[in-house]
Amino acid sequence: MVTIRFYEELNDFLVVEKKKVSFTVKTNPGQTVKDLIESENVPHTEVDLILVNSNSVDFSYQVKANDRISVYPVFESLDIKNATKLRPLPLRLLSSNGALFILDVNLGKLARYLRIGGFDTLYSNSYKDKEIAEISARENRIVLTRDRDLLKRSIIQRGYWIRSQNVLLQYYAVLERFDLIDSLSLYSRCPQCNGKLLQVDKKDILDRLAPKTAMYYDNFKVCDSCGKIYWKGSHYNNFIKMTGMDLQ
Repeated sequence: MVTIRFYEELNDFLVVEKKKVSFTVKTNPGQTVKDLIESENVPHTEVDLILVNSNSVDFSYQVKANDRISVYPVFESLDIKNATKLRPLPLRLLSSNGALFILDVNLGKLARYLRIGGFDTLYSNSYKDKEIAEISARENRIVLTRDRDLLKRSIIQRGYWIRSQNVLLQYYAVLERFDLIDSLSLYSRCPQCNGKLLQVDKKDILDRLAPKTAMYYDNFKVCDSCGKIYWKGSHYNNFIKMTGMDLQ
């Protein structure tokens, strides 16, 4: 038997009687702490620090009888540089271009919001869990999902379980979780296909604009992937009103 406690938002995954308290668990010979944690329905991608008898360990640690285990969530601002690293970098620093995401089939609206915010976000309603996991591992993308079991796949190193079903609350949760407020760059990516939006001279696209659009707007961007044209019209203004974010 071991004694284990989960802290902060990791309690979201636990049954009521195990929330915010220490409890005992029966273990199997050779069982790793990763397997033990996930047997309590907590995906390993949500964990950033594990203490066993006050010493930090990694996921491969084999639990022993009478161990006292403390499990902490991903830290974005707390300095834990002297603890055993479960992943090489804070999640918001995955690449020189900032956080990279891949979303499951239940998060199409969130994908659009993240793209509008300027974040490189892969999404397709045809993605299978295996494909999401493989892309995440290959491209160092953070998996965002409503499916806790998806995050238990060992190939996935970075992920976050989306708690809310409301897209605005989902959006705010991701920005806060990965400390991305200062990285917002509205309408720098195409909401439809995730391509980059490039500034374009109005005269070069004049033949593609509706008369009233050409009359009232002068600044335009074009997606370098799908060719769709964007300007600060009603869609932009509606997004600002919904999110309260206007960074340009």
